[in-house]
Amino acid sequence: MGRYRNLALGSLASLSLLLGLATGSSAQMTHDAVSEPNSGFRRIEQPLWTKALVTAGGLGLVGLELWWFVFSQPKADKAKSQNGIQEITITVDGGYEPNQIMVQAGQPVRLNFYRTDPSSCLEEVRFPDFHIAKALPVNQTTAIEFTPTEPGRYEFACGMNMFRGTVEAVDSAPADDAARLTPAAKAT
Repeated sequence: MGRYRNLALGSLASLSLLLGLATGSSAQMTHDAVSEPNSGFRRIEQPLWTKALVTAGGLGLVGLELWWFVFSQPKADKAKSQNGIQEITITVDGGYEPNQIMVQAGQPVRLNFYRTDPSSCLEEVRFPDFHIAKALPVNQTTAIEFTPTEPGRYEFACGMNMFRGTVEAVDSAPADDAARLTPAAKAT
């Protein structure tokens, strides 16, 4: 047992010595290489105001990007009512334009999808809340009709669920209730 112990300790000591010598010489080489002035790079000093200006410009661009993608809300286009049906045309070209539509709840809606984009993703539009899925032929208008009975947001998407839009149904009851109130009810 003592023989194996001595062999193991001797091997470990030899390995340590070998690694120590190799590391010491490489550390010396690294130190010598760094201290040479011929490295090819030269430090460029910039005035403090230039550094501050570049930093402020970068932060401004980050802020603009955050505002654009996170805080700005696209405005919804309102469907126009004709003959009791709210109607709007949606162009399908790399997405849906407009992709946010505002309608009155309880009134029929007709969305006319005009597809110009031949990509396979936009071949179909789906309205999961109304159980509607319809093919959109290229260079043709396809009408989709439904009635949102409740106020709320109803989403639609392409067949691959990559391009999306929203139909927001708003309640028109408060304006109608105000018109129906009698003069006595208005006074209270």
